[in-house]
Amino acid sequence: MRTSGIRGTSRPGAIAAGLVTGALALTAAACGSATSSSTPAAPAASSHHAMPSHHPMAESARFGSDCGMIPATGMGSFHGMSMDPVLTAASHNPLLTTFAHDAKAAGLTGQLNSMHAITVFAPANSAFAALPASAMSMMHSQAELSKVLEYHVVNGHVTAAELASGMTLKTLEGDTLRASKMGAVYEVNNADIICGNIQTANATVYVISKVLMPMH
Repeated sequence: MRTSGIRGTSRPGAIAAGLVTGALALTAAACGSATSSSTPAAPAASSHHAMPSHHPMAESARFGSDCGMIPATGMGSFHGMSMDPVLTAASHNPLLTTFAHDAKAAGLTGQLNSMHAITVFAPANSAFAALPASAMSMMHSQAELSKVLEYHVVNGHVTAAELASGMTLKTLEGDTLRASKMGAVYEVNNADIICGNIQTANATVYVISKVLMPMH
């Protein structure tokens, strides 16, 4: 009878222990389930950050031996010039003040500033200073000055690659220019491009080492 009594009292204890063990197992399972459900979020975030981004270049590189003479900031800088039409931009650039002044004297400022998508081969100040007296005298005539300056302007944005290809360009004056590349130096007719691919609000500008004269 005692033996029977001991078995009777131990069975409820075993059941209770079983219930505790089962509860602990359920708790562990629940924790494991919560952990596994959040695990996939990490690869998803990693995949998002690995996606490539595409940022095309806003403009091609400028080039030429005298680009370092253009100020880093202000209205005559590359950034400042990009905000203004071509002759307004040139008037603030320390390499191109003579070109801008002569264009105004020739009555071309309004025309060139209002044109859309042009390329200007603008002689540097030193190019005008190097002109012989005969050329300077000829350019005292507004009509002749206008003709000479229009010879430096072509329609469309001409790229460095197009210059290197040796293409022929028809000018606003009506004559043609011949582009080329000799080694690392870009040329138009017999003038070196000393700072090229400058962008203004309506034009691509190439600063050149000589004043070009149209055929008469």
